[in-house]
Amino acid sequence: MASKAEADTPPQAPTSAAATASLAKDMSNIFWAVSFYWIISISMVFVNKTLLSSPTGKIDAPFFITWYQCLVTVVVVYAMGQAGVANVPKFELRPSVVRQMVSLSVVFTCMIVFNNLCLKYVEVSFYQVARSLTIVFNVIFDFVVLGQVTSLPAMGCCALVVSGFLLGNYQELRWSLQGVIFGVASSFFVAMNSIMVKKKFRLVDNDPWKLTLYNNVNATILFLPLILLSGELNVVATAANVRTPLFWVMMTVGGFLGVAISFATAAQIKYTSPLTHNVSATAKAAAQTVLALGFYRNPITALGVLSVAVVLAGSLSYTLVRRAEMKSKAAAEEAARTAAAAEDNVRPLVMNEATRT
Repeated sequence: MASKAEADTPPQAPTSAAATASLAKDMSNIFWAVSFYWIISISMVFVNKTLLSSPTGKIDAPFFITWYQCLVTVVVVYAMGQAGVANVPKFELRPSVVRQMVSLSVVFTCMIVFNNLCLKYVEVSFYQVARSLTIVFNVIFDFVVLGQVTSLPAMGCCALVVSGFLLGNYQELRWSLQGVIFGVASSFFVAMNSIMVKKKFRLVDNDPWKLTLYNNVNATILFLPLILLSGELNVVATAANVRTPLFWVMMTVGGFLGVAISFATAAQIKYTSPLTHNVSATAKAAAQTVLALGFYRNPITALGVLSVAVVLAGSLSYTLVRRAEMKSKAAAEEAARTAAAAEDNVRPLVMNEATRT
């Protein structure tokens, strides 16, 4: 007869099997989330590069292309809200919020305009280097706007990124001054956008989908004078590519990918972590560069390859350093709270003892 202790001991095999199945499911979710993010993100770059500068698929109308993709985003988010997909809220525009969001939407519009203009003038293999100064502008804005001082290790990572940026510009065989200027401007507005989002997020109830909706609605309006003043209406009216179904398919796909990247980013963070997401984005940038070299046959020197590696290494190092600093700060704050709580618990006892004596 089995003893009581033996009878009370739960069987181990089913527990082990359940843990293995759970681990396998988690690993599968991580694989598909990361793969989905990589596919969507890389596809966005290649589709937009084709629309902006491919000899067979382009039209010289970057403002119109970006405006149309913003319009597609609005339509898709509206449809998802009406259908109740993925907790997307129903379409709602409050005039007071629209007005308060204009400053952020201007920054958002500049960000995507300069991003696409950079992609128009530089090779995809150089694209990451041309837009690599976002971290540097983040550090500057943290100090100027938020009053936060960056640590020396993080500053060292920024110096590494800047050195990779300078080396890449020196070694790029198809270097474009316009492309580099637009890349630096894109980096500036990406950093500025992150600051502005922190300030304006409460206006949209901290809902990223509402933020996407308001930004893209405002952007579709802000692009109209740019399209008119740049003469792109004439370009669109006379371009032969505009009359082909393939052009509009690619334009619409680009808009859908703009929405899908929000899902992909959220899914990757959900099934991994913000740190892993940043690491994955860095690895994706490296894979994107390799794919571009093979697909577009971009010429590149050994030092050009090194510049990409230096930029990616600096970006990854900065992510790891800031993550470690945030964890250390959180641990210090938790220790301070614990000490304060312990002191609050001890004080009444001391007072009671003093009263008795």
